[in-house]
Formats: sequence, C-alpha cells, structure tokens
Amino acid sequence: MKRTGSKIMAAAVTALFAIAAAAGAADSGWAEVGKIFGQEGKALPGGVQKYGWPRRDLRVMIGEVRVQPALALGSWAAFHSEGERAMAMGDLALVESEVNPVIRALRKGGLEVLAVHNHLLSESPRVVYVHFIGKGDASTLAQGIKSALARTETPMLAGPPSAPGPAEKNRFAAFASALGREGTFSGTVLQVAVPRAEAITEGGMEIPPSMGMAESINVQATSGGVATTGDFVLAADEVNPVIDALETHGIAVTALHSHMLRESPRLFFMHFWAAGDAAKIGEGLKAALSKVATK
Repeated sequence: MKRTGSKIMAAAVTALFAIAAAAGAADSGWAEVGKIFGQEGKALPGGVQKYGWPRRDLRVMIGEVRVQPALALGSWAAFHSEGERAMAMGDLALVESEVNPVIRALRKGGLEVLAVHNHLLSESPRVVYVHFIGKGDASTLAQGIKSALARTETPMLAGPPSAPGPAEKNRFAAFASALGREGTFSGTVLQVAVPRAEAITEGGMEIPPSMGMAESINVQATSGGVATTGDFVLAADEVNPVIDALETHGIAVTALHSHMLRESPRLFFMHFWAAGDAAKIGEGLKAALSKVATK
C-alpha cells in the first residue's frame, strides 16, 4: 500500500510540475509578445492578452466632436492560445495612404486580412479599418503585426494617463443607468462590452468575447452631453430589428459588414453613432440590446 501511495503521490507531483511548466510557458509566450510590442498587454477574460495602439497622432472630427482615440481610433491585437497554437485577431485604424502598405505587411507576416472598411461616417480625416487574423506561433504573429504597424504613423508608446472629471462621471453615470450595464474606463472613455449568448468559433477555434466578439459600446463626454459609437455583433435575424430600435431613438447606423471569413455562427457587425443627451442615448442602446441574444 505504501508503495502504491508513493506512486500516486509521485504521479500527482509530476502532474503539478507539468501544469506549472505549461503555465510558465504560456506566461513566457506572452512575455515575448510583450517584448516585441514594447508593452505588457492587458489580461482579459477567457485567457486573452490584448495590446493596444490608440491613434493619438490623429485629430479626427465628426461635426463639432473631436473623436478621442479610445472612442473609435484604437488599433489593437488580442492573443489567445489553444495548446501550442496561438490565435491573434484585431483591427488597425488607418488613414487611406496607410491601408495597402499595411495589408502587404500583414500578408508577408503570415496573417490573413478579413475586412477593409469604414466604421464611422462624415469623419475628417477619413479613417479606414483593416481587420486581421493569424494562427500559429505567437511571437511570429506579433512580429507580423509590428511590421504592419511600422508602415503607419501609429504611436507605439502609451500616452499620459487620464481620467474623467466629476462632470463627465455624472454624465457617464446617467448613461450607464439608462443602459442598465456597467463598463470600465479607458482614459476618459467609458467602454461597455456585452457578450453574445452563444459560443463563436473561427476556423474551428473558439473566440472569447474579449477578442472583439462582444456587443461593444464606447462613450465619451462632449459639451453638455456624450458621443457614442461601437458595434453590435448580430445574427442575421437580429440585424433589422436592431436597425429599427436604433433609428427609433435617433441613433445612426454607420456601417454593416463582416469582420471574419469562417465564423460560426455567421455574424454581422453593425456600427453606430450618436451625440446628445446621455440618458436618451443610453435608453436607445438598451432598446437595441434587447433585440440581441446576449448573456
């Protein structure tokens, strides 16, 4: 019995060492990606590591609203691993002259281009978004993304820290109360993510909601109100009910398109824009969310 017990204990210890080694390898993998990008990245639910490059170099206006980088000008890449294989997904916010050099760099780096399109309307200068995906070695994928970023004027270093003031917080509180959802702050921008009810896969790999698969709502304070944009992740039968809900509440639809090539179930991404009273906009987005299968 003692020998049997010793064997069981030895096996358990070996298993623990294997788990620790695997965790260490994963941490080491993300550490290497962080070295390539020059930032640690942010750990998100679902084992996702996210890296961001806000376009602080751009002064983008929609009417009288200056679009803050965290509202709609954030280039990003999120990494997730299954076993020894990593997946990287994201999109890059670009001016027109950067689009094709970036596409060439992504392809040369072994990444697939998923979409090239607008997210906003009437912005100046025009901003184009290039969505991408890659699967394989995390460091190799990171090098490909870094090479693409090098074809742009994107600032690679983090900007100075910022936080909303008391008046802005009051508007955000009114918005969140009307929406019925809490969010987190990225600088002075409130960001709300609402996961879909079902699991989403791409090419056989499950994509956690934190890799751009959640209903995304961003809000910044304006003079006397808020501006909001983001995107709804929708099944086909949800598209027009959401359009109707947004239109009824004065929220403009700015784009409807795909972000992926091989997703299951099939999904459509609907971008929107509104500026005005915080509570009224929150109520409108809540009405739109009620038409979507979310958690």
